[in-house]
Amino acid sequence: MTSTTTKLNVKPPNGQVILALEERGFCVGLSSDGKTVKKESRVISELQDIINSSTVTWIDYVVEDFKKDTLKVATELGFSESLINSLLKADRGAYEDLDSEMGMIIPAIIVEGFDVKVDPLMVLIGKNLVITLHTTEVKRFFRLRRYAETFMRKIKITIPLRDKITSVLIRIIGENNSRNFDHLREIEENSDRLSKKLSDPKTPREVIGKEIHEMKHALITYLTGLWETVDVLNTLRYGDPELLSDDPKIIGRLGALVTEVNNHIGLAEHLSEVLASGLEVVQSIYNNQLQILNNKMALLVAYLTILGTAVLVPNTLATVLSNPVYGLTIADEGWFTALIVISTIISIIGSYWWVKNKGLLPERTD
Repeated sequence: MTSTTTKLNVKPPNGQVILALEERGFCVGLSSDGKTVKKESRVISELQDIINSSTVTWIDYVVEDFKKDTLKVATELGFSESLINSLLKADRGAYEDLDSEMGMIIPAIIVEGFDVKVDPLMVLIGKNLVITLHTTEVKRFFRLRRYAETFMRKIKITIPLRDKITSVLIRIIGENNSRNFDHLREIEENSDRLSKKLSDPKTPREVIGKEIHEMKHALITYLTGLWETVDVLNTLRYGDPELLSDDPKIIGRLGALVTEVNNHIGLAEHLSEVLASGLEVVQSIYNNQLQILNNKMALLVAYLTILGTAVLVPNTLATVLSNPVYGLTIADEGWFTALIVISTIISIIGSYWWVKNKGLLPERTD
């Protein structure tokens, strides 16, 4: 058993992983005597000797440009251009079986906060070869690379080649699913932080509205990736490909993967329902606050109407009687003052009665 030394990854401030050149290509093979061999290399041709000497081989290769580099790498390993071009027509989920070779694209979900991306993961299957191709943004199989020799040694050397290939494929799909499922927990954690903001009445509405939209969009994108995964797995399960096993136990493991994805779809949909109910509560709170504000404004307008009328009537009387045509003197001060006061009181009472009778005064809410 041989292996090469792996260089350490360096994590920049944004958290992305910078790969050493040789880490872009990883290969592990199981020989006919049960021994395993692995190698890391950027040059695909350097992995060919492991393919030739192994009964089953898994190659994981990280590409920079998915559409261009996958075609180059796949054809160098003997896959046809027609297979790759057919798969590349689909953005996220695809399945193609040409009997002697087959391939699929399944979603690889990445979550950063409420930013959810669904990147393509291409899986190609040949006679004794399984290849996974993905971008540098998705180092999907760090753990699987680490324990690749261990899971390869668990494959019985006496079983048919088709069973070996299927076992490797199931392990790869299971690992990709696990990485996708991990991100649902991250969405839930971000949702909890959003709930904390919702509970604070001082949080600006425009901030809450934007973050609720981002969370809803994140859930929809996440669910889209899971639904596409189920479609591809069901096609793989019932498509009866020539290169894969017919063993009911192994096919049952594929069914278990589909069930697992469906369960997580249910969890994500439940989270979406919780979000929807939370939105209804928030909307009700804002509606109540708006209604209270409207009531206060209506009350203010009603009182201003009463005060305006109360001032208007005596002011009109004073303006009219002060005209020289009436010839009022200092001796008229008493009854003139009494007239102004009485008219003011009557105006206030009359205005209040009219406003109240017309229902213009809102009911008290406290």
